[in-house]
Amino acid sequence: MDELLALWGRAEVIGPAGGGNRNTVLEIRIGRRRLAARRSRRSPASLDWEITLLDHLAGHGLRVPVAVPALDGRRHIDGTVVQTWLEGRLPRGRDWAAVAATLRTLHALTASWPQRPGFASTRELLTADRGGDVDLTQMPADAVAACRRAWLTLADTPEAVVHGDPGPANIRITQAGPGLLDWDEARVDHTDLDLAELPGNDLPPRRLAAARIAATAWEAANGWIIEPSYARRQLALLQSGKHSFS
Repeated sequence: MDELLALWGRAEVIGPAGGGNRNTVLEIRIGRRRLAARRSRRSPASLDWEITLLDHLAGHGLRVPVAVPALDGRRHIDGTVVQTWLEGRLPRGRDWAAVAATLRTLHALTASWPQRPGFASTRELLTADRGGDVDLTQMPADAVAACRRAWLTLADTPEAVVHGDPGPANIRITQAGPGLLDWDEARVDHTDLDLAELPGNDLPPRRLAAARIAATAWEAANGWIIEPSYARRQLALLQSGKHSFS
């Protein structure tokens, strides 16, 4: 990692940054700049998609990290991305309404965005077997059937880019509003999945119930290989009719 970071300049590693459960994320400094360096498992095309998306969102006023080019102009090298640091505190109380509004702005800005290379939405996974970290061929047939039944309930709800993991650890609050970190799971999907867990999401009750069930199914499928214990707990919740988020 040190050799890679040297391609951005004289980088000082401060230590691990918060979040980034599926990737190595470090807080670094280059000169006086506080930055985040992430080592990703995603393909070059997938990282290009993410970087382009974040540029687009930042250009429309959303608080998101943007890529800092290496000295030779490249924006990612061998899976390493250096990004601007988002200051702020974790959300609480009334902040959640602003977080939900920020996610709705994200969705509005990306209603016609192309799918992330290598990923699949829950609608696509009704017939496809793989996308992103999901590989339904590795799950028992009854588990796959339960997930697909849950995702089918999202039919006719809007699709756009979803953040994919808008939990407290990935949100930073300042007077300028919410900022969203860790776009590793972002993709095009049903927007209700981003809102299902949030207080003050304003989804109609039936849509909210369907979104929570579908989100539980997503957590089970998405973590089946990478976070097996968590994924199996989510599957048990799905099959029992109880739904919980963490």
